Amino acid sequence: MRAVVIQETGGPEVLVAQNLPTPVPGPGELRVNVAAAGVNYIDVYYRTGAYPLATPFIPGSEGAGVVSAVGSGVTSFKEGDHVAWALVPGAGYAGQVILPAVRAVPVPVGIDDETAGAVLLQGLTAQYLTRSTHHARAGESALVHAAAGGVGLLLTQVLTFLGVRVIGTTSTASKAALALQAGAAEVIRYDKDDVAAQVAQLTDARGVDVVYDGVGQATFDASINSLRPRGMFVSFGSASGRVAPVDPLLLQSKGSLFFTRPTLAHYAATRDELLERSRELFGWVASGELSVRVGARYSLDQGRQAHEDLESRRTTGKSLIIP
Repeated sequence: MRAVVIQETGGPEVLVAQNLPTPVPGPGELRVNVAAAGVNYIDVYYRTGAYPLATPFIPGSEGAGVVSAVGSGVTSFKEGDHVAWALVPGAGYAGQVILPAVRAVPVPVGIDDETAGAVLLQGLTAQYLTRSTHHARAGESALVHAAAGGVGLLLTQVLTFLGVRVIGTTSTASKAALALQAGAAEVIRYDKDDVAAQVAQLTDARGVDVVYDGVGQATFDASINSLRPRGMFVSFGSASGRVAPVDPLLLQSKGSLFFTRPTLAHYAATRDELLERSRELFGWVASGELSVRVGARYSLDQGRQAHEDLESRRTTGKSLIIP
């Protein structure tokens, strides 16, 4: 089979496709023919070494496809089943992958593999952020940074159909149009406007109930200054760089704010929780409440281009590698 292999960490140029032997599943494992592999910003962290992994390794941890072999002891899946997965290191940019059966999610009939591969990681992120980290309620207001990105578009849709007024931020007019199409009530151009001042104007100086910030360093000040007293600051990513240490007294002075830095791994730590969240997510997709926008598709030989586009913010929605 063919796969992208990182021999040493570094820039996008270290993403090189090569031929590898066909993998064989061990006990409790599945081999899956990959139909679509998700490209996520966490892949960049692993590629650069910010999140250390032993080299060599296959980048990517999300995808969907068809089971082609089943290891001993697996009774929940069989050959020919359609499955999706997320947060499985090494199960990404390849024609075939091995994954633990306990991390595989059945793909419901009516949802194609490409959609499943595009939605699982970022969709589960949107699900836990809105249902658990902060239980979004009708009548609330939320600030969603990078609202035209992969998570941003899904978050905006989920919040909107839950009855939350979404104020999105984007960097271009075309991205603003996508955020509005996804349901955002207003969009602020963070490249040209004072975000916190605009939020104050749009909320009659009250501030929003919750901020969802996957950007990090570049948006921290705007986020914390956009919240109402006792509002919730959800920092779930650092695409622009890591946030500096936060003095707890800052949270007090800004209105007794709540601050959290969640990660999906802790919200889908058990199989039961993974399946429960996945069922709700796929239910949203099947009902049409949640649509998945694939912004770009790449071959295995275009892994470098996929990362360059992602890091330069040229992408919207979800990027996929199609083996």
